[in-house]
Amino acid sequence: MWFLWILVLCAIGALFVYLKSFHRIGPSQVGLVTKRFSNKKLSEDNLIAFDGAAGYQAELLMPGLRYRQWPIYAVQKFPWVQIPAGQIGVVLAQVGEPLPVGAKSAVYKPEFGQFADLTAFIKGGGQKGVQRPVLPPGTTLPMHPVAFMVVTRDYTFGLPVNPELSSKGGAIGPASFHLREEDFEVLRIQRGTDVGDRVGIVTTLEGNPLGSGDIASRLGGFNDVVEMEQANASDLDIVETLLGSKNELHNNYQDFQSFLDQGGKIGLQHDPLLYGAYTINPFLVKVELVPMLVIEQGQVAVIKSYVGLPPRDTSGTEFKFGTLVLPGHRGIWREPLRTGKYPINPYCYKAEMVPTAILTLNWAERVSAAHHLDAKLETITAKSAEGFIFRIDLQVQIHVSDTNAPKVILTVGTINNLVDEVLQAAVGNHFRDTLQAMPAIGFIERRQEVQRAAFERISAQLSIYFVETKGVYIQDVLFPEDLVKVLTQREIAKQEIATFEQQRQAQDQRIRMEQARGTADMQAELAKSAVGVTIKTNQSDARRAEAAGESFYISETGAAKGAEVRAIGLAKAEAYDAQVKSFGANATAFVNAIDALSKSGNRFVPEIFVSGGGGGGGAIDGLAATLMKYLSDRPKA
Repeated sequence: MWFLWILVLCAIGALFVYLKSFHRIGPSQVGLVTKRFSNKKLSEDNLIAFDGAAGYQAELLMPGLRYRQWPIYAVQKFPWVQIPAGQIGVVLAQVGEPLPVGAKSAVYKPEFGQFADLTAFIKGGGQKGVQRPVLPPGTTLPMHPVAFMVVTRDYTFGLPVNPELSSKGGAIGPASFHLREEDFEVLRIQRGTDVGDRVGIVTTLEGNPLGSGDIASRLGGFNDVVEMEQANASDLDIVETLLGSKNELHNNYQDFQSFLDQGGKIGLQHDPLLYGAYTINPFLVKVELVPMLVIEQGQVAVIKSYVGLPPRDTSGTEFKFGTLVLPGHRGIWREPLRTGKYPINPYCYKAEMVPTAILTLNWAERVSAAHHLDAKLETITAKSAEGFIFRIDLQVQIHVSDTNAPKVILTVGTINNLVDEVLQAAVGNHFRDTLQAMPAIGFIERRQEVQRAAFERISAQLSIYFVETKGVYIQDVLFPEDLVKVLTQREIAKQEIATFEQQRQAQDQRIRMEQARGTADMQAELAKSAVGVTIKTNQSDARRAEAAGESFYISETGAAKGAEVRAIGLAKAEAYDAQVKSFGANATAFVNAIDALSKSGNRFVPEIFVSGGGGGGGAIDGLAATLMKYLSDRPKA
């Protein structure tokens, strides 16, 4: 009976062992097999058994119902490695050959794939430690949980065998490796963000050391620049090459093994990362986002290069302020960068922005919003010869040509230095010296002359620094209160004089207006009068001509009549003389008088003449009566 019970117990035990040897592996799991008993032992430097030795077995159990003899084998379930979207997975090998002295990551070979084949990794000479490739987002792999650990932002896959990690307890994450959570995210360099266009400045943590005197690594050094110079390439072509990128040789540092194979060195890298998304290994590469160099219209950028070939002066012997070099050499490039966007590493090249448009600088309380270069400039304070204190608001316009921009920077360092140190001193001292040498009223009266002299003086001084002066303008002058009072009174007097003069002119104008109005009102009469004057003038001319004709006629007629009268007179004289001789003088006079009266045609005696008395007068009276009768009856002439 007892034998039967033994058989039953053995059967139950065998069934238990058989059933316990089956393991159900989920669809996203792997089974880690541990062999508890074996006459073989693992080598001291390996955790995984490949030849049946006791310990963690290399072969994993895949999803499904799997059989491993219990209790010889124990099976632990681990999830597949799954990399979430937007994250990366860094692989840490816990098996393989040790790293060489000084190495920080393991050499990668193409046969390793994504580290899902442990046998290929070991046979290919895989090394322990950080693996150079990273697992991209969306990766799903059945990786050996002891051979490899995969660290992501939110979760760490695998079983840590490092005592330091296993002793900390809790979840193992980025902080366990002194890294940030964002370091395990896909690196995104976006275009047009709130902070503007940016580039990624790369620092690698592994590689051969930099050469003596170098501060950054550039694949191939600057041998390409030497070849271009020998081929007489232009400065612009060399600049284009330097600002280009060799990142395609190592897939933008994502293929770190290629980066090292191409000769990449540890430290700061010359070529930055541009717009895009990158899966960068945070154990090997650090990326700092910095603004891209943007040069707007009306600007150039003078480049100060800290990397490149040794300096070689191209400025000539006449230039005494420093050394201008060809692009690709250390120093200030003689060719500035013009309008555009440039992915420049600010640790290798420093860009000094130089405005090439006309700059207006104000020595006043206001500041130019376009550039703020005059933020430190203040109203100029100066004293006149009498001690009056003036405050002058000034405006100066300057221009720096793009071709002279490197010389300006080499001479003064920066545009701010040009304004704050050179212009501030030149302009302020000139006006102080000028005012101190003239009386206050003289400055006011000769303001334009002072402004013109300031332009000439400042132009001469700035030309030394290769800067053009476009204008110097006195905007406003704040006069002393006492002087303002005197000038105000003087101006009031001048204005009163001007007012009186205007009033006088207004009265004169009114008089002329009234005269013009009267003239306009009498225009018809004036026209009629003018016509009358013309008529009278014509009549006068006609009369003058007629009078001249009559005068000639009378003159000639008179001469003829004179001759006639003379002849008649002479004849009469002869007749009178004969009458005197015949009648006597009295009788002759009487007869001629009577004859003259008879010819006049006038009645000067009565028609009837009565005479009285007697005597001897009767005969005479009768004669007189008869004569009178005769005279009165005689027909008039």
